[in-house]
Amino acid sequence: MLGVVVTVVLWPVVAVLTLLASLEDLAEWCLSSKARARARARAHDVEEQREAISAHALDQLFDGDWTAAAGQFLLHWYGHSSHPRRLLVLTPDRIVLAAPPKRVSVRQTERMVVVAEIAGADARVEDPLLGIHRSDRLRVLFHDASWLTVVTDEERSEIHMHLMRRSRSDADVIGTGSHS
Repeated sequence: MLGVVVTVVLWPVVAVLTLLASLEDLAEWCLSSKARARARARAHDVEEQREAISAHALDQLFDGDWTAAAGQFLLHWYGHSSHPRRLLVLTPDRIVLAAPPKRVSVRQTERMVVVAEIAGADARVEDPLLGIHRSDRLRVLFHDASWLTVVTDEERSEIHMHLMRRSRSDADVIGTGSHS
C-alpha cells in the first residue's frame, strides 16, 4: 500500500522531469541542426571560393611565361630582395612595390625600399573575384595580357576596398551616362 502511495505521489514529478529532459534534448537537437546547417553553408562557401580561385588561376603565381612582362617583372622583383614580404602601393598613375633590402637582418621589414614601379599604362591591379567571393588574392594584369597574382595579408585589404569603391564609382558613371 505504501508503494502505491509513493508511486502515485512521485509519478507526476518523474513525468515532469522526463518531459523537461525530452524538451532539453529537442532544443539541443534544434540548435545543433542550425549549427550544422551554418557549418555546411560555410564549408560550401569555402569550397566555392576555392573553385573560383582555381578557375581564375589565382592559385598560381603568374601565367608561366618568363619572357612576357609579368615573368620579366618577377625576375627583376626577386632580384632586388629575397625577403618574402612585399608591400604593394597603388598611386593614381603607377603601381609601386617595396621590399626589405636584399641582405635581410633583424627588423628589416620595417625598412622597406622601393624595388619596382610599374606605370599605370603598363599594368593595372584587379580583383577577379570582386563581388563574387571575399579573397586575399589580387592580380596585376600587364599590357601584354600576362599577369601575376599577389596574395594579401587579409581578405579585404585596403587595395580590395579601393578596387570596390572604384568599381562602384565606375558603375555610377556608366549608370548616369546612359540616362542622358
